[in-house]
Amino acid sequence: MDSEVKLFIERSENELRLAKAIFNLSQNEEEKIKLGTNPNDTFYSATISHAYYAIFYSAKAMLLSRGIKTKAPEIHKKTYEEFKNKLVETGILDTELLIIYSKTLVKADELLSLFEEEKKKRGSFTYKTIAQANIEPAEESIQHAKKFVANITQLIKGARLL
Repeated sequence: MDSEVKLFIERSENELRLAKAIFNLSQNEEEKIKLGTNPNDTFYSATISHAYYAIFYSAKAMLLSRGIKTKAPEIHKKTYEEFKNKLVETGILDTELLIIYSKTLVKADELLSLFEEEKKKRGSFTYKTIAQANIEPAEESIQHAKKFVANITQLIKGARLL
């Protein structure tokens, strides 16, 4: 078990839990009042950001499980490019997903597109001024992150790297 891989999986799961909690808080006026925030505030842009980080950290875990490290500067860009070039375009991810999910065809392209889409949304929606407008993208981000994190975690566990 690689402790660094495990750390990134745990971080991705933590970010996903936080994204869900922030989303739920945005819809719960009572809880917002208890926490001392404005009952009219929403935190959907933070939901999108944390969902992206869930995907980012699970991608880092997958790369690390293959001995591929990415570092600053431009760590997000490098992580995305390495994930795309070393795992998806080479067919590694597709093959392993087929082994782990023999009856469920989960294409590596789909995982890659989720990662790319969330990366774009993080930049776009984090800086929107009307947070309430972000509810639909926030819901979608949580669904994408759940799917991405679950698939990557299962893949790493299936390879007995966790």
